[in-house]
Amino acid sequence: MKNNLESLPPVSEMMRDCGLEPKKQFGQNFLFDLNLTGRIARSVPDIEKLPVVEVGPGPAGLTRALLMAGAKRVIAIEKDKTTEPILSRVADASDNRLTVIYDDALKVDFSKLGVREYAICANLPYNVGTELLIGWLHKMAGGAAIKSMTLMFQREVAQRIVAKCGDAQYGRLSILTSLIADAKILFGVPSTAFVPRPKVESAVVQIIPNAKKIKAIGDLSKVENITAKLFGNRRKMIRGILPNVDWAQFGLNGTERAEELPPETFVKIASVVV
Repeated sequence: MKNNLESLPPVSEMMRDCGLEPKKQFGQNFLFDLNLTGRIARSVPDIEKLPVVEVGPGPAGLTRALLMAGAKRVIAIEKDKTTEPILSRVADASDNRLTVIYDDALKVDFSKLGVREYAICANLPYNVGTELLIGWLHKMAGGAAIKSMTLMFQREVAQRIVAKCGDAQYGRLSILTSLIADAKILFGVPSTAFVPRPKVESAVVQIIPNAKKIKAIGDLSKVENITAKLFGNRRKMIRGILPNVDWAQFGLNGTERAEELPPETFVKIASVVV
């Protein structure tokens, strides 16, 4: 099966043959570096045992790397149908291991993909990456069998995901992620690796669900609502944002700011404050 994939022309040549160019409205920045795509694919835990869901495959650079790394199956969700000539060729060479769904990943019901457990791996479009991540975190908290997420983000977003209380980047993403999963930055990716070259650097983040944390969290939606309120005015004291709360019950006096509160405190506040 590798031989069939190896016989395909380079991604850039396949793009040129079908007249495909990155589209700004889809936030597309394509990754051609085979060393990087291979490194990302090999970072996916249990890749040979689990189906991998990829969002935004574009001209299939990462898709090919996932298949070459031995992915049991890849389900690619792509909004841009002009990529079909390339993705069809890769599917034909994949020994039936690649399925492509042409749809908006924000609207796809992942519970109907026909797989019980799966990993997610993607070079996420910059314009919807954070929204997709939050949706997947809610799926994890709700019991969806996402075994891992290996995702490319802008470096600034990656730092916000893994930040700890007290870090400058600490905020909503840090809290929501840390409450249900363990996250780390695997490695950075220079802007020169992309076409077109973005103005920002990127990084690959890996997020692994933590069953004990998920069991303890309760309703993640309530926590998200509280973090939205408090971090929406992050420079204000919390009593100025929610004035009718008895902060003493949480061991606080109300003069704190959201950035000073650890994730567990947001859970306690969310359990009481509507």
